[in-house]
Amino acid sequence: MTTRSPARPPAPASPAAGAGEQSHQEGRPRRRGSRMERLRAALTLPTLRRATGLLDGRHKSVFVGRGQDFDDMSIYRPGDDITDIDWKSSARVGQPVIKRYQRESMVPLVLAVDTGRTMAAQAPSGQDKRELAVGVAEVFAYLARMRGDSVALVAGDAARTISRPARSGAKHAETLLTLLSRTYDALDGPDGELAPGAPASSLPMLMQRVITWHRRRSLVILITDTSQPGPDSEVWLRRLSMRHEVIVIQIEDDDPLRIGGGRAWDIDAPAEIPAFLRADVALTAQLAAVAGQRRDAAAALLEARHLETGVVRDEETLIESIAELLQRERAAVARGRR
Repeated sequence: MTTRSPARPPAPASPAAGAGEQSHQEGRPRRRGSRMERLRAALTLPTLRRATGLLDGRHKSVFVGRGQDFDDMSIYRPGDDITDIDWKSSARVGQPVIKRYQRESMVPLVLAVDTGRTMAAQAPSGQDKRELAVGVAEVFAYLARMRGDSVALVAGDAARTISRPARSGAKHAETLLTLLSRTYDALDGPDGELAPGAPASSLPMLMQRVITWHRRRSLVILITDTSQPGPDSEVWLRRLSMRHEVIVIQIEDDDPLRIGGGRAWDIDAPAEIPAFLRADVALTAQLAAVAGQRRDAAAALLEARHLETGVVRDEETLIESIAELLQRERAAVARGRR
């Protein structure tokens, strides 16, 4: 049995409900208002202000060559391309100087989002993983819009795939995010609980669709959870990373047997995990070992393709996690690893 993080219980919570309980009448938390406007307000955060510039420099790694329109001269800084050094100017000023060029074109950004049923589980914070996944998509869509880049969406699982082409503008970004949120909502039944037979994740199918529908080299943001990618994704991950620039964002799974976690439900069954199993120390250790092996395998697969990965654990640290990931990714590009 593959145990996932706690989901909503099958009955409304009573006044004495435990920490792991949530009334299905409460439903999944809804975000009100314009998603782009909420991100605009968040720009007051230093981390997000810093992150708005972190996608700069992707062009040099994504596109062959550089723009032909000379912009200006600048003092060389660590991380700059040494082939841009103007040696005559450097000799005159006594230190390395580089020529800067205007970029040739924008980078299309593709949001590739796992919409399988395991994304309907909870993160360690107790927040719905779907809300965190949509939050990640919001941040990247906003950063792309700030730069004038176009944004596309490919979201899917084993039973369905939706796709929208890359376009620019706030209205298009809002449309993509709303569509993604509705796709996640479809995992629930009329009672607000996970629908019987909700489709499983299928990262190979998702990546295949991205490769098929997006021929132009793009920056692909692959959003899934910490159990992915699995061994079945190796071939398609290799093909995807050969054609596109790829960043992977994993939404962390909760530990259903953690002490004090309250009642827990198995997303794959679905069934409530009995209290005597939640209190079994040996079973808890065994489950932790299996989960660790699965995460290590996913990490090894991503490392083999030289892909940076960010893990999002809660909404409070979501922006900081993305900013740190983009910092690492930009440093890797500067070192020539990408």
